Amino acid sequence: QVQLVESGGGLVQAGGSLRLSCAASGRTFSNYLMGWFRQAPGKEREFVAAIRWTSGSTYYTNSVTGRFTVSRVNAKNTMYLQMNSLKPEDTAVYYCAARFYGSSWSPSRSSADFGSWGQGTQVTVSS
Repeated sequence: QVQLVESGGGLVQAGGSLRLSCAASGRTFSNYLMGWFRQAPGKEREFVAAIRWTSGSTYYTNSVTGRFTVSRVNAKNTMYLQMNSLKPEDTAVYYCAARFYGSSWSPSRSSADFGSWGQGTQVTVSS
């Protein structure tokens, strides 16, 4: 069973930076897609970024491209989200998620495609 634990959230001023971590355990992560999602109050959960664990290939939602970077360290089974030039609209609870894609790879952006989730970490950006 996959377990995911996020950390690194907090309060930061607009223009600042934060780095979120997602520690993964429970199995090896070959053929897994790991993602970051966020949910602001009163809004639906939305895709932020994802990384294919084996190859390290990444993709992002348009609103964070050029500001956020997703990465992973295989030896530590940990995924990161480096967030720079933060804006008040980035305020949300951030979740990491895992999707086992087996032999059928696709760059999913839907939360329904991810079967394992962390508990979330709050990011608040003040103006």
